[in-house]
Amino acid sequence: MSAEFKKAAAVAAVQLVQNGMVVGLGHGSTVQFALEALAARLRAGELSGITGIPCSNHTQAEATRLGIPLGNIEDHVSIDLTLDGADEVDPELNLIKGGGGALLREKIVAQISQREVIMVDESKLSDALGRNFMLPIEVLPFAVRQAQDFITSLGAAPHLRQRDGQPVLSDQGNYLLDCAFGAIQDPYALARQLEGRAGIVEHGLFLGLTTDLFVAGAAGVRHQRGG
Repeated sequence: MSAEFKKAAAVAAVQLVQNGMVVGLGHGSTVQFALEALAARLRAGELSGITGIPCSNHTQAEATRLGIPLGNIEDHVSIDLTLDGADEVDPELNLIKGGGGALLREKIVAQISQREVIMVDESKLSDALGRNFMLPIEVLPFAVRQAQDFITSLGAAPHLRQRDGQPVLSDQGNYLLDCAFGAIQDPYALARQLEGRAGIVEHGLFLGLTTDLFVAGAAGVRHQRGG
């Protein structure tokens, strides 16, 4: 059922894309549904002249396979609209992202987007970030031990993301720490602490960036506007 809800949220969100837009393309299973819906609109002639800016190597490959025209972020001062998912959403539309490991590029794209459109199923809603999902943090391999010690000092339990006994690498070649903070009382204060630590490349707190939230559940799809 979750996949059905993700698809419904994605199909609804893709209706915001208009001719000639530069569109950020996030990463993850919900974004996959958005790519397919976007490609279908292009094939049907409903859309033309769009340029996609992918947030991960995987998204780039999928968009190319589906025939979505792509461009380079270096050529664009701003992005009209970005389609992305989230791992957890609080009542203020702040997010935890990075379960798929693309948090750095996703945040770069989000920060230059006029509209940051987030698509989720209702299971991703939470009264406090960190209650239901660990916070991903991207760190330099050189500084992984120091980053783990620092994060532990903040009261969290950091776990190095691994696959088949080897560290999972981001598209930038960095390590990913999944950090169990529990409910985060002040996400902005935590973000400042993490951003001030050398060796931490980026964190998965996306604060004050969401302009549109599409939530799908048994009752249908709800569109909520943010700041």
